[in-house]
Amino acid sequence: MESKFVIGQILKPQGIKGELKIMPLTDDPERFKKLKKVIIDDKTYAVTGAKIAQNGVFLSLSNVSDRNTAELFRGKFLHVLREDTPAPEKGRYFIVDLIGCDLLVEDEKLAKITDVTKGRTDVITAVTPLGKTLRFPFLNDAVTEVDVECGIFRVNKKRFEEIVVYED
Repeated sequence: MESKFVIGQILKPQGIKGELKIMPLTDDPERFKKLKKVIIDDKTYAVTGAKIAQNGVFLSLSNVSDRNTAELFRGKFLHVLREDTPAPEKGRYFIVDLIGCDLLVEDEKLAKITDVTKGRTDVITAVTPLGKTLRFPFLNDAVTEVDVECGIFRVNKKRFEEIVVYED
């Protein structure tokens, strides 16, 4: 399993003291307040401050104390180690853990999950062994089992047939 996760992207410096404006790429921006360290370009930085606002998250990092230094981080991604991340609640999953799972319709293997697009309703993308791409919304009434340890994502056949879209 992936050892680190992307949790945000640095948009720009904020102010003159090296603070960074972050676009959260996580369901819970409040998690930034609990961060002790982040990884940017494989280098670890201690988090010295975090503020949550409607228009983003503002982080202060060790060794980033002026606007010029902060500017060097524009567009980069923030990562955290898996062991520094709380386990997801029951019925919730890390996207990275779903990618690579076998998509089973009842007991028949149909495809392998290749992507999950976040949105109001997450959309699963999978590819069949013949290379055909399919997409469907992650709906609780369609999904009957998710076992990331075994690599299984099982759906109800009748409901799946109502919601799946195949690419031409």
